[in-house]
Amino acid sequence: MREYYVYILLCADGSYYTGVTSDYEARLDSHQRGDYPKAYTCRRRPVKLVYLADFSDIYDAIAWEKRVKRWSRGKKEALILGEWERLHILSFNDRRRVIESIMMSVRYKCCCCTLCRFASCHGEPGRTMTRKQVEP
Repeated sequence: MREYYVYILLCADGSYYTGVTSDYEARLDSHQRGDYPKAYTCRRRPVKLVYLADFSDIYDAIAWEKRVKRWSRGKKEALILGEWERLHILSFNDRRRVIESIMMSVRYKCCCCTLCRFASCHGEPGRTMTRKQVEP
């Protein structure tokens, strides 16, 4: 059965490169030699292998590579170090930021006036309100 690998390299400039291959040793050697002058890692040598995951299905490997490539530096470092709790927290923060940006893009008005946009009415502690969505 053939194996496929998703790998992360630490480049000389401190950046990370994520890739997928069926032969990680040959691919690492290729990165180190700079076989492809226009490749990201060529100008950032030497590189160091810091993460390796193996897959039996190429589609799973490609999906994982694409997912990891979109991650922040912090999430990649948590993955590399095996800090699963930190990775979970960083993932939650990403979802929270998306939800907050969606919420900020929706205009609300207070049930008692037109000044409010958020849950607390006029900054008065303890006062609650119902929010009505405003048509754009």
